[in-house]
Amino acid sequence: MTSPSAKRRRLPFSPWHLVLMPIALIFVLPLVQMVLTSLMPEAQITQFPPDFLPHGIHFDGYRTLFAESKIVRWLVNTVVVSAISVLAHLVLCSLAGYGFARLKFPGRGLAFLGIIATVMIPIQVLMIPTYLLFARVGIVDTLAAAIVPWLASAFGIFLMRQFFLTLPVELEEAALLDGAGALRTFLSIVLPLARPALATLAVFTLLSSWNDLLWPLIAITDDTKYTLQVGLASFQGMRRTEWSQLMAGNVIATLPLVLAFVFAQKRFIATMSFSGLKG
Repeated sequence: MTSPSAKRRRLPFSPWHLVLMPIALIFVLPLVQMVLTSLMPEAQITQFPPDFLPHGIHFDGYRTLFAESKIVRWLVNTVVVSAISVLAHLVLCSLAGYGFARLKFPGRGLAFLGIIATVMIPIQVLMIPTYLLFARVGIVDTLAAAIVPWLASAFGIFLMRQFFLTLPVELEEAALLDGAGALRTFLSIVLPLARPALATLAVFTLLSSWNDLLWPLIAITDDTKYTLQVGLASFQGMRRTEWSQLMAGNVIATLPLVLAFVFAQKRFIATMSFSGLKG
């Protein structure tokens, strides 16, 4: 009788792949259709019944997109917002999380509870007060209006605090006995061990800031300050939608994230696996 391990050795892949491959195709099909639609002329996109394959390859949507819109400027704005957001999250959330995990000060538990409680507040409730505050400061209709809300988050602080609590405190005590200060211990001992948590936080922050639409749509009206998502939303109107330009813009907006996943696939999978662990 053939053992289960011998049967597994005959297969070039895990049996679970037979289940996961059809599910993966379901998620890939909309992306494929988006790319194919971006290569169709406007007349073919709007015809009925619809065609799912282009009649030849047409780059009219891309040509019009680059000629009549500020797609390059929007892409640069989005890169700037996402890069600053990721960097600020890694710095501020790791410092705050370490403080709540290791430093003992009066009201520490109450302060942490107050930060976590903000997660339960709907973002729509905060939009008007945030807009009024930004208007008084003078950063409405600037790129800073899209950056400031992403400098730190309660989720990032919670994630880093939970990870720091899992680290053995003896490592830090040994560094302190060797003469290292608290900041040097944090930079030299704690942060290198926190790479999985930092990578997880970077992934979630990148995806959220890159795809953010609602707040930039409210805070920014100058089209030169638009991010990609706000710029793409401008192609949709009450009476007409520029489908070829919209699909071409979606391809350009999605391509950087896809390339980032391809080049850092192992890191992405490792961070997603870490995010499912209990801290």
